[in-house]
Order: sequence, then structure tokens, then C-alpha cells
Amino acid sequence: MADYTYTLLIPLIPFFVFLLLGLTGHKMKPVVSGLIGTSGLGIAAILAYTTAFKYFWAGHVAGAAYTSLKAFEISWLHLTDKLTIHMGILIDPISVMMLVVITTVSLMVHIYSIGYMKGDPGFYRFFSFLSLFSFSMLGLVLATNIFQMYIFWELVGVSSFLLIGYYYDKPSAVAASKKAFIVTRFADLGFLIGILMLSFNTGTFDFQTLTDPHGPAITQAAGAAFMGMSVLTWSLIFIFVGGAGKSAMFPFHIWLPDAMEGPTPVSALIHAATMVVAGVYLVARLFPVFALGAPDALHVVAWIGGFSSLFAAVIACTQTDIKRVLAFSTMSQIGYMMLALGVSGFGGEEGLGFMASNFHLFTHAMFKALLFLGAGAVIHAVHSNEITDMGGLRKHLPITHITFLIACLTIAGIPPLSGFFSKDEILVAAFHANKMLFAIEYIVAGLTAFYMFRLYYGIFWGKNTHYHHTPHEAPKVMTIPLMILAFGSVFAGFLPFKDLVTSDGKAFESAIDYWIAVPSVLIGVVGILIATIMYKKETAIPDKVAGTLKHLYKWAHRKFYMDEVYLFVTRKIIFRYISVPLAWFDRHIVDGTMNGIAGITQYAAYSIKGLQSGKLQQYAFVFISGTIILVLIFVYLV
Repeated sequence: MADYTYTLLIPLIPFFVFLLLGLTGHKMKPVVSGLIGTSGLGIAAILAYTTAFKYFWAGHVAGAAYTSLKAFEISWLHLTDKLTIHMGILIDPISVMMLVVITTVSLMVHIYSIGYMKGDPGFYRFFSFLSLFSFSMLGLVLATNIFQMYIFWELVGVSSFLLIGYYYDKPSAVAASKKAFIVTRFADLGFLIGILMLSFNTGTFDFQTLTDPHGPAITQAAGAAFMGMSVLTWSLIFIFVGGAGKSAMFPFHIWLPDAMEGPTPVSALIHAATMVVAGVYLVARLFPVFALGAPDALHVVAWIGGFSSLFAAVIACTQTDIKRVLAFSTMSQIGYMMLALGVSGFGGEEGLGFMASNFHLFTHAMFKALLFLGAGAVIHAVHSNEITDMGGLRKHLPITHITFLIACLTIAGIPPLSGFFSKDEILVAAFHANKMLFAIEYIVAGLTAFYMFRLYYGIFWGKNTHYHHTPHEAPKVMTIPLMILAFGSVFAGFLPFKDLVTSDGKAFESAIDYWIAVPSVLIGVVGILIATIMYKKETAIPDKVAGTLKHLYKWAHRKFYMDEVYLFVTRKIIFRYISVPLAWFDRHIVDGTMNGIAGITQYAAYSIKGLQSGKLQQYAFVFISGTIILVLIFVYLV
């Protein structure tokens, strides 16, 4: 067995970089802090790729299942004789895959940020926060047990709070960071409840024990029932609530569009390729428990994922802020991944959805990070996020134009780009499991192609806007990451994912189902053609369509008033009927009781303070008087 102890360095290097830059970065030149942060991530990326090579190729016996092993583990907390929390490093197919995803995207973001954040007064602070986030995310995916994952899960939340609110002097950024933190805290409460229920009924936090198909954990928890479902089902639904919050699934999605207030590299790192897929990774990590012990919980995952993907795609068709279009696109694509997990089974061909979900997670990381960084290059050139302020930029930003077009074609599912292969596997899995969900995802495929090329034409074609200055291509430090991610977007689909990441660790045969793939490609092409007719040149067609679909367009443009619903529920119901009565009870009953006790104590103290006057004559008088009274009482009674 290969020695993977060195993998402990992968999360620790970004952690030490965070400490170094956080404590001493203000004394460094900005370029030095940027190089330190980037070099640290570069070393972590090299170690991650080394681990992937050793695990998937050099250390694997052909035909055998990929094993799960602990590269490092120490005891941290002893709760009972049987319940102990450990901290360690777990190496298996999905954790190794996530190491590659996180370090690749994070390294590209670090390199890109050297150019994008140039001149920013908080340059060192930005790279310090990036390193903290990378450490948190790497610790999350390498966790050996669910409680360790929860610790890093919350640390990821703190990191995202710091990065979203990086422009702390901007009220909208502060509000967005608080919104993301608060919304995900409600979801994380469900995650914590699920963890406690699961560990109480199984007696363990350990992933290897929990996910052992032949182990006692699944059968023990599945046996107990509550309100018509097993305790295991309830606990996994609660855990999924935490994943839905972090992955911006309906109804916890409201934080994601606002999170675009952070710098664009943050959007690429957190809200495209890493943090938002944490919920998908969580379900994938516990997938044997879901599939073998609680299939009802998987149905919840599938339907929430399917609805979220359609809901977000419809909204994306109406947004004019390019980063918000990409934000809702992310929500839609994460819905794809959740749906794939939900329609999957355990082992063999039944596990197609599991493989497809992780495959799409991998390819999505490449093309969505490319889209966000490309959007950053555009914003860097025109100093605006609005499509209406753009147009004709293909002549001014040739590299950004080509790489952005590649990403749009990839997410639209056009072969032979990577998005085609991973999306096709999801559609095949959905077709064999649930025809309704399959139909939903066919519709989403067409909408995705439409809104992405609506965005593409709005930025790079159309009538030239009268810019205040001539837009220019981003510097090489920003365009090189675009080219690298474009390369990944093109060729990632050719990886033999079905041999590497499967639900039971064993490779299985899968081939393109042309009866599903061809229509899905045609639907994507139709979406692109419609967008071309409507947006390549300025026409009145978009306004006519918006007028025809007046109410639907208005609702979609306002994100179906979900923010207003949340405000109504919080202000009119929770604040008025729960918070105000609780505040009155706290102020008048709790505080009143304490104040009353204090007042009585104070009155009594003032009343008897004369007994402690310090006058010896008074003490002697009281003593003698008391003695006489006691003697008289004794004589009288006798």
C-alpha cells in the first residue's frame, strides 16, 4: 500500500500561508504577498496531482475496486467509550477527485487575482482569505468522519463570509455577506441535527464505518422508525438540508445571486467550482447510506435538484447582470448533479447517476470557473456588470472572446466538449429512473443553451457601445488561466471517469446513448439558434417576447419574488409574532424578575446595613440584649 502521509501537507500549506499573510502581509509589497499565496497553492496542487496519479494509476491493480484508506488520523475528542471524534485524511476516489478540482481552480484564481486585484489596498488580505478558504475546503473533502467535515463546513462558511464581504466599505457587499452567512446557518442547523441523529443511532461518526455496505451502521439505523420513515431517512434528509443550503438549492438559494458582490475571482472560486459543490460532495460521501439504507431520502434529493435546475434556468433567461446570470446558471447545474445522485442506485450499472454527478461536478468546475473569470476580464475592461453596457467586445478582447465562447458551447452540451459527455450521462440515468425528471432536464438543456448565448451575444456582438475609453484585453496573468481552463473544458470529457469514480469503487461499462444524446444536442442547438436570432443583432424580438410573456417575464426577472417572500415571513410573521413577544417576555418577565430580585436584595441590604455599623458599643448592646432575651425565653419555657 502506497504511503499517503504527505497529503497532510495539502491543506496545511494554505493554512500556514493564511497565517503568514494575515499576520505579516501588511509589511510586504503586494506582489510578494500575491506570489507567496500563489506559490503555496501551486505546491498544494502539485501534491494533489501526485496523489491522483499514485491513487488512480500507479497504485491501482487493474480490475480491482478502488479502496478507501486513511492516510493520517489522530484522536481528538473522547465522548464515550464507543464514540470518539478523530481528525485525519481520507483517501478514496471522490476525495482525490475533489483535491484535483479544488487545487486546480484555486491555483487559476490565485494567478488571475494577481492581475485582477492589482492596486487594491487590501491585496495581501485578499490572498490571505483565499488561502483560508482553500484550507477549509481541502479539510472538508479530506475529512475521515462527518463531525470533522462539519467543523470545516462551518469554516468554509466563515471564509465565504470574509470573501463576499471583502469590500467592507460597500453596504451591498456587507449585506450580501450577512445574507449568505445567515441563510446557510439555518440550513447548517439541519445538518447538525442530522449528524446527531445519525451518530446516536449508529454509534459512529466515521465515514468508512457508516458507508460500509455490509456493516451494522446502515441496518441498525434503518430499523428504527419515526412518523412513517426510518430514523436513518430522517437523519439523511436533515443532513441534505445542510447540503442544500451550501449548494444554493431551492429554497435556500437566495444568498447566491447577492454573493456576486464579492470580487469576481471569489465568484469563480466559491460560487462556481468549490463551495457550492460541497452539498453534492456531502451526498456523494454518504451515498451508500442513502442508496442502501434510505432510498426515500434520495427521492427528496432528486426532486429538489430537478426543481432547482428548472427554476434557476428560467430566472437566468431574464437577468441582465452577467454575474447573476452565471450565478443562477450555477444553481441550475448543481441541480443537475443533485438530480443525478437522487436517481442513482448503488453498484454497477445502477450507479450510473453517481458517476455522472461527479463527472459533471468535475467538468462544471472547469467551464464555470472559465465563465466567471472571463466575466471578470470583461468587467475589468468596461467597468460594468450590465449586459446593456456591453457589446462588440470580440474585437477588443480576442482571447477572452474565444475562451468564453468555448465555455458557452461546453455548458450548452455541444460535442465533443466536456459538458456534452457528463450531461449525457445524467440524462441517461434520469431516463431510466424517472421520466418526469428526465423531461425537466431536457427542457433545462434548451434553456441553458439559450441564456448562455443570450449572454455571449450581449457581451461580444450586438451594436458597439460608446465606451468612455477603448476596452482592451486583460494582461497575460489573467488570460493564461483562461486558456488553461479552456483546455480543461475541451478535454476533461475524455477522462475515463466510469473507471475512476463509481459508487462501489468498481469500473463499469457505459456508452453514449444516441437516442438520448442526439435529441439533447439538437435541443441545445435550437436554444443557440433562438438566442442568435434574438440577440446577435439588435432587434425588437426580445421586447416583443417579453411583452407576450409579460407576467412570466416579470416574475422571472424578479426571481419569483423569493426575496420578498423571505422578507414577509421574517418581518411580518417571525419578527412580529415570535421575536416581538419573545423580546417582551425577555424584557419584562426575565429582566423584570432579575431586576425585582436585585431590588429586594438592595432594599434588604439598606434595611439591615445599620447592623454592620462598626460601632463597638452598638455590637455590645445587641449582644447583651440578645443574651437577656434568650435567657428570659429559656426561664419562661422551663
